[in-house]
Amino acid sequence: MRIIAAAGFLAGLVVLGVMAGQPARADILPVPPFKGNDTGGIIAYSMAAQVDARQVAVDHCARYGKVVKFLAVQAYEGSYISFSCRWVPYGAADQPVRTLY
Repeated sequence: MRIIAAAGFLAGLVVLGVMAGQPARADILPVPPFKGNDTGGIIAYSMAAQVDARQVAVDHCARYGKVVKFLAVQAYEGSYISFSCRWVPYGAADQPVRTLY
């Protein structure tokens, strides 16, 4: 039993040694120009220059029966526009309108 435990420990050290020798790469997976869920999302600033970012966000939030609230805009290449999807305010008579494009 001790031999198996020692062999497992040594194999773990070898794996950690190999992993420690590799550089950390955070840029392997590409980030999509638009990403979101039912609570909000982000739109790449480069995509916002090509399409109407407000309309993309409104349409996305309307899928969940919510309205959009923009949170931040960083106006330079490589940054994002962030937004939140909020429930329809009380007293509003209509549900959010989903557009066709």
